[in-house]
Amino acid sequence: MKLLALLTSSFVILHSSFAAERPNILWLTSEDHGPHMGCYGDTFATTPNVDALAVKGMLFKRAWSNAPVCAAARTTLIAGMYGPSTGGEHMRSMVPMPEGKKMYPQFLREAGYYCTNNSKEDYNLAKPDGVWDESNGNAHWKKRKDGQPFFAIFNETCSHESQLRKRPHTAIHDPAKVRVPAYHPDTQEVRQDWAQYYDQVTLADESAGKRLKEIEAAGLAEDTIIFYYADHGSGMPRNKRWPSNSGLHVPMVVYFPPKWKSLAPKEYAAGGKSDRLVSFVDLAPTLLSIIGVQPPEWMQGHAFAGQFQAEPQPFIYGFRGRMDERYDCVRSVTDGRFVYLRNYMPHLSQAQHVSYQFQTPTTQVWRKLFDAGKTTPEQSIFWTVPKASEELYDLQSDPDEVHNLAAKSEHADTLAKLRKAQEDLALKIRDVGLLPEGEMHKRAEGATPYDMGHDDVAFPIAKILKAAGTASSMKMESLDELKAGLADKDAAVRYWSAMGIFMRGSAGLDAARKEITDAKSDSSPSVKVAVQWTLAKHGNDAEREQALTQLVGLANWDSNNVFTVVSALNAIGDLGDKAKPLAERLKALPSKGEAPNSRYGGYAARLLADLNGTTPPVEEEAKALTKKQMRQKKKGKK
Repeated sequence: MKLLALLTSSFVILHSSFAAERPNILWLTSEDHGPHMGCYGDTFATTPNVDALAVKGMLFKRAWSNAPVCAAARTTLIAGMYGPSTGGEHMRSMVPMPEGKKMYPQFLREAGYYCTNNSKEDYNLAKPDGVWDESNGNAHWKKRKDGQPFFAIFNETCSHESQLRKRPHTAIHDPAKVRVPAYHPDTQEVRQDWAQYYDQVTLADESAGKRLKEIEAAGLAEDTIIFYYADHGSGMPRNKRWPSNSGLHVPMVVYFPPKWKSLAPKEYAAGGKSDRLVSFVDLAPTLLSIIGVQPPEWMQGHAFAGQFQAEPQPFIYGFRGRMDERYDCVRSVTDGRFVYLRNYMPHLSQAQHVSYQFQTPTTQVWRKLFDAGKTTPEQSIFWTVPKASEELYDLQSDPDEVHNLAAKSEHADTLAKLRKAQEDLALKIRDVGLLPEGEMHKRAEGATPYDMGHDDVAFPIAKILKAAGTASSMKMESLDELKAGLADKDAAVRYWSAMGIFMRGSAGLDAARKEITDAKSDSSPSVKVAVQWTLAKHGNDAEREQALTQLVGLANWDSNNVFTVVSALNAIGDLGDKAKPLAERLKALPSKGEAPNSRYGGYAARLLADLNGTTPPVEEEAKALTKKQMRQKKKGKK
């Protein structure tokens, strides 16, 4: 018994000593808002609590969320690896966690931290056991053991996209005084949505203030490192879901108490504004560095604080994959001044019909004005098809990113520099997002997309990246290369080759009709969809009739997997009036079927609703948010 008492006493002493050597860490996060705060120079914003935090702490002038939508951004953050590297880039998807890798809270818990998340997770990676001590609406650092250091997240949902369009609404900011960005039309609906967005950011700030007061009241202010950030740009269209600066730039304010200033970024100063480029992929290694754990080499970010902080990086990166029911493939990079976007699917507009986005009044009125020919060139970019293969914007002279400099000879060196940075990252992280989603899952069967992606036999990244670049370049002189690519042994090369011919319109098909016709029997469903899409859109009447029959067959969930179905329905939707002969057959298609995870369940139904002119099903995102708000409401009544 004496030995047990001695051991217990020693453990308590060691635990107390350990706790004293480790700071508490508090993350205050909010949804769907950019740096529209007073501390970032926005005089229209009302954010006194975060502004005060910035006065005694420091803000990062250029922080990116890597992805412009919550699930993909949070997936990158929780793993310290880019979504296109793990296969988790697509909005509301699910892939296995890479073998032998951990989510960052697991490292913190192993180091003795009490880790809580209140409460949104929304990861596209399957969560291992033991990630959080508690992750729900009741999770709180107050539940930790006496003397135990904590890491706690409180996520505020009031600024979410869905709250910008909720009516009736009690106004805080005057819509007449809103600055309408150049890409949005100046209408009453747009001003109302922007003003309401600012109102919701004010509420998020109030929530942060309450959490900060809790820390102060508990006497923990000088023992707690604080981060405030949002999960991506504002919920307004052309911000959320689009990987330019407007969709990726987030506020990030940090406070290191004097006691822990040695762990702060090297440039840290009270009231300071750091030029260091940081992004979500950096947060996991930064946390580990702060608690004295060296980040593992497989983490793809760079610590910007703590014992193992790295030197400032020259670039930060963004990406866009499937957004709910609509496919796209975009990569972006900035050096802090210039923003570069590579559109690997230029045949698709920025503004594909994502049903959730079209619930916002701004989206609806903006589309009506575009269709009526009443938008300016800057306001029309969002809807234009095709979009540019490459985009380059100067944030100093064009903060709204509406004047594309990619074709300007005076910016050729900048364009080449950022293009190389984007391609270098794709090769380094082995970007499996260059595979069609269904093809990625097929190749990763029995493994994980990340581990498959690091096998050059299973995933010859250099060849596939080149094929995607050639396809999306839109250069007619590349047709011979595209035709040859249709015979490649790798299905992804064949897919990009078929899509490249599709992107070049009827001229592309005329030049490659034999190769496209031969590819109709390809073994890959992704290639089949691309080939039939080409024939249906650009072929003659006989080719179109046959292709439509094939596409509606590929869209049948009873005989195809969910990825083939969603791809085929997207292709049919792009055909417009050319798909009219399918009207009755589309109504007969099943809207439910088997999927590898429930997160994929609603996409086909939304696409079919759009094609059939019916009401789309309630979005899971909205459902989840509503349920949480109801729980909070009930809790408030107690």
